[in-house]
Amino acid sequence: MATEEQYDFIWKVVLVGDSGVGKTNLLYRFTRNDFNSESKSTIGVEFATRNVNIKGKVVRVQIWDTAGQERYRAITSVYYRGAVGALVVYDITKPASFSNLEKWLGELHEHADQDVCLMVVGNKTDLHHLRAVTLDEGRLLAEKHNFSFIETSALDATNVGEAFNNLLVDIFKVQVESKPADDKSISKNSNSLDFSVQNNSSCRC
Repeated sequence: MATEEQYDFIWKVVLVGDSGVGKTNLLYRFTRNDFNSESKSTIGVEFATRNVNIKGKVVRVQIWDTAGQERYRAITSVYYRGAVGALVVYDITKPASFSNLEKWLGELHEHADQDVCLMVVGNKTDLHHLRAVTLDEGRLLAEKHNFSFIETSALDATNVGEAFNNLLVDIFKVQVESKPADDKSISKNSNSLDFSVQNNSSCRC
């Protein structure tokens, strides 16, 4: 007999950034511990879920991978609504993807909730020999907006867990620790997965 998975909170997190920066593979690495070198551009929105333990509470995270192509932005902007966190991703080998972060941040500001937690992510550190955006440039942009910052590689899993974990801890502080008890959506269920365990569902919309 199947049992219903249990959790205390359910949160929506979105991945945004230009097409080709590696958002989908960050999603796969975190939720499935998988990497697809032949992954194609996301059409519309793709999402996966994962349960994590934060300070004794089980959080079900719905991670939404939004299409980076301009032609899909009109239909995906609605998916920002209700998000409590976002990873704003650029490719360290593509300066244009870094320059476009201001555009993506503006879109989040327009469509997402006011208290959404943001983290700037420089992806593809495995391509260090092709680096075109320095670590300091990424850090300075994040500091300018008072956001968290990290560099990752979905290919070799460098800092992927840390990126999601750090963002979720920031969200926990905003959504749980800073709010009264009667303002927290709590489920009657409980079943957690450790950050090292990947076994979750995904859906393409």
